[in-house]
Amino acid sequence: MKTVTRAPSGALERDTARARPAEQTRPGWRTGLAGAMKRYGPYAEAALGAVTAIGMLLTIWAALVYAPTDLIEGPVQRIFYIHVPMAWLAYLAFFLVAAASVMYLITRDDRWDWFARANAEIGAVFTTFVLITGSLWGKSFWGAWWVWDARLTTTLILWFIYVVYLVVRSFWGRTAQGARNAAVYGILAFFVVPINYEAVTWWRTLHPSEVLPLGGTPQLPPAMVIALLLSLGAFTLLFAFLLLQVYRLERAQATVERLRAQLEEE
Repeated sequence: MKTVTRAPSGALERDTARARPAEQTRPGWRTGLAGAMKRYGPYAEAALGAVTAIGMLLTIWAALVYAPTDLIEGPVQRIFYIHVPMAWLAYLAFFLVAAASVMYLITRDDRWDWFARANAEIGAVFTTFVLITGSLWGKSFWGAWWVWDARLTTTLILWFIYVVYLVVRSFWGRTAQGARNAAVYGILAFFVVPINYEAVTWWRTLHPSEVLPLGGTPQLPPAMVIALLLSLGAFTLLFAFLLLQVYRLERAQATVERLRAQLEEE
């Protein structure tokens, strides 16, 4: 009969740990980040929602009370504190569509595709409100709901481009080929954004010039600048909160469709 000698449990664990690859013995940064997000994510999301609500309330106060009334346009000018931030964030959303599309073509990671689609949806909604608030502003100031001004026309074109993006994405479905086509479309579509931004300087236009030109001096009194920056901050928080919700919805829909396809194959 042979006698089997067992190593102490502590020594056995140390030997096993030495035999494992480093990535198995120590959790990677992605694993740690995922764990932290799972634990603290709901609290961070609730905090973001609360801060967004407070910011929007402050924006309403700043737009209606703190900011002075414009001597030329009167009270209708206060639409400016909604119209301008939404336009800027629509630009941001479309930039993120293009950036995420580039990353998808490089990595083929579906998460970049979901991110691009979520930004396109939010950007299209924000552009819709830009057109609505601009029409309300124009009716009071110009006496017409719509004029074929260079800035207005290019904004309408921009809106059509991203609505078509969403419609065509639905037609293509959640396939790899559809994601690749959408990525190329999203990159090319972004070239309309700088054209829309520079429309007031490239062509004669009724639309007011940029009140906060990049690298230039603000064309507003300090109180109006503060109200505008506060509004931009609050709408940026709203944009981030909506993006989180829409991205989660895109991920859930992709997961459901993938499971449905697997069940149909079985």
